[in-house]
Amino acid sequence: MTPPTSAKATQRAALYLRVSTARQAEHDVSIPDQKRQGEAWCAARGYELVETFVEPGASATNDRRPEFQRMIVAGTSRPAPFDVVVVHSFSRFFRDHFELEFYVRKLAKNGVRLVSITQEMGDDPMHVMMRQIMALFDEYQSKENAKHVMRALKENARQGFWNGSLPPIGYRTVAAEQRGAKVKKKLEIDPLHAETVRLIYRLALEGDGTSGQMGVKNIVSHLNRNRIFTRDGGRWGIGQVHRILTRRTYIGEHEFNRRAKSKALNPESEVVIVPVPPIIDRATFDAVQALLKARNPKVMPARVVSGPTLLTGLIHCAKCGGAMTIRTGKGGRYRYYACSTKARQGATACSGMAVPMEKLDDLVARHLEERLLQPERLQTILAAILDRRQDRSARQRALAADLAKRAAEAELRLKRLYDAIEAGVADLDDPALKDRIDGLKAIRDQARSEEARAQALLDQASQTAVTPQMLNRFAAAARDRMRLPGGGFRRDHLRALAQRVDVAEGEVRIIGSKSRLLTTLTAQGSGNAVPIQGLKWRRGWDSNPRNP
Repeated sequence: MTPPTSAKATQRAALYLRVSTARQAEHDVSIPDQKRQGEAWCAARGYELVETFVEPGASATNDRRPEFQRMIVAGTSRPAPFDVVVVHSFSRFFRDHFELEFYVRKLAKNGVRLVSITQEMGDDPMHVMMRQIMALFDEYQSKENAKHVMRALKENARQGFWNGSLPPIGYRTVAAEQRGAKVKKKLEIDPLHAETVRLIYRLALEGDGTSGQMGVKNIVSHLNRNRIFTRDGGRWGIGQVHRILTRRTYIGEHEFNRRAKSKALNPESEVVIVPVPPIIDRATFDAVQALLKARNPKVMPARVVSGPTLLTGLIHCAKCGGAMTIRTGKGGRYRYYACSTKARQGATACSGMAVPMEKLDDLVARHLEERLLQPERLQTILAAILDRRQDRSARQRALAADLAKRAAEAELRLKRLYDAIEAGVADLDDPALKDRIDGLKAIRDQARSEEARAQALLDQASQTAVTPQMLNRFAAAARDRMRLPGGGFRRDHLRALAQRVDVAEGEVRIIGSKSRLLTTLTAQGSGNAVPIQGLKWRRGWDSNPRNP
């Protein structure tokens, strides 16, 4: 007798379920609906459902999907734990025709098939071609949808509304208007964290009152050392601070669609400027950008910043803007500042000039002693920046009062909740009540912390107030230090007073930063050796020395 043939083995199936967004999950292609249809389809064909892979909220335009990758690893392992991958439609699997075919063939090499419950087809060449055509349409539809979504987001941004995501530190979202079921939101300044942003800019421009202007690393150290935390209570990093110092949102110009998904910069025509309330004024922002640019080692080499010569890194040719470097003559007996552009490229690039080093050093130092380092001149130069300092102190006092009020309100609400608990009106075991208490405590504690910090800044500002006596002492001490023998301290002191020297025929222009001068004054000469460019304290024809 011929032995009976064994029954055909039951096909093992794996379900792959995906939606792109939470909103999509509420409609007819939601995860539960896909699962129900998939399970019914497997049961009708006698398939054994062995595993389900669920991907809620992931795009099908790429393979960066954890559950998708886990399914591919399982499907390509030997032996494979399933024979068929079941999807609602091929677009659930992929919306890129090339990637779809790549993974279909990868699974097929291990004996695993991909089937769609709404687009059933065989494995013959005609059906393969039809699947590829449908994949092309899915890819086209995905790109069209993305284009329409981006168009809507850009229009929303043009109208000044926020398109979602976490707002920059210092801002919070508020409901602006209702359009049907949608609530349009805009950004407003968050007083609890906006002061941290202002502090970062002040540290960059003026320091903390005991040192010169701070670089990004020093600002990070200052914030972490003084327990000034990020919005989520963490420690600051270099990237976060640098981003704050370079983000145009803080001057009221938030840039939407600045970068593509690939992180590459989009063309300017694709960028939408969203008006938001400014936290930093434009002059402060521009001054910080000049600082960051000047300190960039790609722009200012370290050997120029820390060179041993008095004016190295500061002196420039007024004709071409190039640096002037040391040249020697007569076997090194004479030293000159000469235009480096002319030295490298010849007189056709710049006619340039050469100035004896000792003569120019003495001229610059003497002019600073006789013209800048006089109490009356210092008072005139610093008048505007001192006025701004007073305005900032007034804002700081108003902020401290607002924070104190917020802390008191949170404390009062906490007291009312505690009274309700004692009276038996509220249940302490209620999770919502616990969350409310924790939230009020967090608001109260943060407001108190910010108030203490604001008050400390006010106290610090009062301690470093500029008085006529301070101006007299500083001017006298600075004049004395300019002429110390050896030149070492004179060089450091000069760099705290002037950050650029332009030399032309018959004229030497000395340029410095008002905020740097004020910092040097209040810190009693503790300068920063890094050359900077900022607000210029002498520009007129009659306030600069002429090279005879």
